Amino acid sequence: MDVPAREVFRNLPGAAIALFYALSAAAIAVFGYGVWSRIEKYRRGRPAHRLAGLRARLGRAAGAVASHSTLRKRARWVGLAHLAIFWGFAALFIGTVIIMIDYDMVRLANPAWRFWRGAFYLWYSVALDVMGVAFLAGLAVMMVRRWRGRPEELDYTRPDRDAGAYDRRGYSLDDALFLLLLLLLGVTGYVVEGLRIAADRPPWESWSVVGWQLANAVDRLGLTRAGANAAHLWTWWAHALLALAFVAYIPYSKAVHMLVDGVNLLLKDDLAGKRLPPVDAAVATPGYAALGDFTWKELLDLDACTKCGRCHVACPARASGAPLSPRDLILELREHAEAALGGRSWLREAPAHATDGLLPGTVIKAETLWACTTCLACMDACPVGIEHVPLIVQLRRRLVADGSLDPNLQGTLEKLGRYGNSFGQSERNRGRWTQGLPFKVKDARKEPVEYLWFVGDYASYDPGLQGLTRGVARILHRAGVDFGILYEGERNAGNDVRRVGEEGLYQMLVEKNREVLAGARFREIVTTDPHSYNTLKFEYPEFGAAYRVRHYTELIWELLRSGRLPAGRLNAVVTYHDPCYLSRYVEVTEPPREILRALGLRLVEMPRNRAASFCCGAGGGRIWMGDTRTQGVPTPAEQRIAEALAIPGIRYFVVACPKDVTMYRDAVKTSGNEGRVEVKEIVELAEEAIA
Repeated sequence: MDVPAREVFRNLPGAAIALFYALSAAAIAVFGYGVWSRIEKYRRGRPAHRLAGLRARLGRAAGAVASHSTLRKRARWVGLAHLAIFWGFAALFIGTVIIMIDYDMVRLANPAWRFWRGAFYLWYSVALDVMGVAFLAGLAVMMVRRWRGRPEELDYTRPDRDAGAYDRRGYSLDDALFLLLLLLLGVTGYVVEGLRIAADRPPWESWSVVGWQLANAVDRLGLTRAGANAAHLWTWWAHALLALAFVAYIPYSKAVHMLVDGVNLLLKDDLAGKRLPPVDAAVATPGYAALGDFTWKELLDLDACTKCGRCHVACPARASGAPLSPRDLILELREHAEAALGGRSWLREAPAHATDGLLPGTVIKAETLWACTTCLACMDACPVGIEHVPLIVQLRRRLVADGSLDPNLQGTLEKLGRYGNSFGQSERNRGRWTQGLPFKVKDARKEPVEYLWFVGDYASYDPGLQGLTRGVARILHRAGVDFGILYEGERNAGNDVRRVGEEGLYQMLVEKNREVLAGARFREIVTTDPHSYNTLKFEYPEFGAAYRVRHYTELIWELLRSGRLPAGRLNAVVTYHDPCYLSRYVEVTEPPREILRALGLRLVEMPRNRAASFCCGAGGGRIWMGDTRTQGVPTPAEQRIAEALAIPGIRYFVVACPKDVTMYRDAVKTSGNEGRVEVKEIVELAEEAIA
């Protein structure tokens, strides 16, 4: 053979080739059945409208998959290792498809058209050899990380069950089998190549840069060409059987993520969690009670989970000893769905409940659902686009409908329904904080203003926060900003009410605020409350109330930058805590930092910052509920203060959310760190510098 090429079925008799094709057909049949059973499971879900803007979605998903941007976001080296595995495997798969096309299609159609030879074959050989090395290197990194590093992400311990009450050996075995099969495929592929080259020694195979060196190693071991030829046959069959076993294994194992994760990223809602779905008016009882309430996209979410554990370690509830892990919640629901709807994995954790049982309160414990702070850390950390928070809220809605909620929360919801605020105070007291000011704050219901300040409950009613609220007013007044408030016309914006699961009360609050806002004349809304910011920006438009909304730090930074606010210089080492609703929900991270720099402060970041910020523990209605954590474990706020105290010379722990002020000042006291660090709202520092 003078033209660079090689035989596909080298030295195999016709019967052996026929056997190979028969085994291939069987493997493909097993694969096809597994894929179809999962598709059938998704078809049993309710409709989900996720195909709008499909062209843009395709580009975005393809870019994320190709670059591994979501995998590299929180763990760069893990992402790069997976990138090597992905593209190495993709290259080897494409190489196999090329052989199939050339041998099984082109050869039969017209042998003169065959292309897997000559220069094409040479470049094909070097490309696959190099990509194969990348594939094995990525696998090596992952294996060392899993079995030598033992990161917290890969710990399958459940926070919602006692040790011995569950068995996850199937998960560990599936993980190991997946890596082992990939490793054996890569290694045996190179061994087959090295033995073939050692037996035949065609000069052009020097382009197979790895295979040629392996052939040289075979020679040094003293194996004759006849011996290499015999060994090649056995290793060829070993490699072929491993490859066919892997194909059959894919839809029944962790490897299924190779099929579903790209699709899940394609169908991901960019506003998931930020904008919750309304209750279907045709449904008698809101929320999810059983698997039949799930949409097909939510069932796909369950299969997309790779058990990577990023949401597990990002979750503030789990970190503080609460019985919630977003990973375990998804896996529990997946096991339940596989038992009830089909599409089962071979190695799994046995479901602990009957397939016809209620989901909230039975399959997923009520205390697990109530532990969630809806901080969105799980969704931001998830590399495959799983939407945990909307699913948790749907399950909470059913708990609320059934009356299964914390007594403190029940009382707060009653106050919100009666008074429009979580403090249970008269609506007339909402603007009382203005009485300590030397100027009159406009009533935006009666006269036009440029900025309508949506103050929020805590900033309006909490005596410990009213001084900060007056500070914001003084700064805006000094800069000549034309602003006003709604006084008793303002109600709680409803963000946390909705995330608690009380959709009816949320919509009542929206309607009351919408009516008042419709009667006011203003250019845009500014708010001191990131929770209000989120729902006003992303959720009110669905109810006919679309406005431009900004956080007060965005406005103050604009005033400082334009010179309308002359600021002096302060001297202190500070760190800034990104509120979940400001950093992850509305994605405002730089204006607060720019303010601190403009004030002359030395800003030192905590390890977890911006979108990776930790949570104070107040969101999702948690600030209205009793504590159900494991005793002795620090709260999320206490853990955050400890993180800040690791900064040398730290003086101020700076926040930009009324709830954060309350949570972190309490945390400083309860952790015994009074005098070591002081919690400051940005407005306090800004007013001090301006004065």
